[in-house]
Amino acid sequence: MRIAFLAAPEGVEQIELTKPWRAVSEADGTPVLVSTEQGRIQAFRHLAKADTFPVDEVVGETSAGAFDGLVLPGGLANPDALRRDGRAVSFVRDFFDLGLPVAAICHAPWMLVEADVVSGRVLTSFPSLRTDIRNAGGTWVDEEVRICDHGSNALVTSRRPDDLEAFDAALLEVFSRQSV
Repeated sequence: MRIAFLAAPEGVEQIELTKPWRAVSEADGTPVLVSTEQGRIQAFRHLAKADTFPVDEVVGETSAGAFDGLVLPGGLANPDALRRDGRAVSFVRDFFDLGLPVAAICHAPWMLVEADVVSGRVLTSFPSLRTDIRNAGGTWVDEEVRICDHGSNALVTSRRPDDLEAFDAALLEVFSRQSV
């Protein structure tokens, strides 16, 4: 199980990167940090700088087909920066085109809206995204975790860091289906 974790050079919510990363690693998967630039990314704890992490691969130099799934961690600034990068948006859309599972938490569904893959899907997110999701043709629900199989791929979404245990369990279950 080789799983891409897409994060902007700055702004990812650290716990939304590190906890799912650890879950994938502990399930004998290989997490790979993908970003829009080489070097290191700067994670945050809400609005305060936290740790930095080395980038493994760069969008535009890798492809969705090289992975078994995608995790989109949140953080307010992270998906806002990513959705302005056409290569990152295409990278996300390619997972849907290939039928590969995607998991997004908190503000990360902004990337799903930007990639135009929300229509007809049921998902959750940080509550402030509900109007964006509805305007993009999706159905927003206020749930700890939601798995939506109504589309080309399985989509796992959660609302916030408090939902990480349920998010991690759901993404591992869905990603393990893909790697069988």
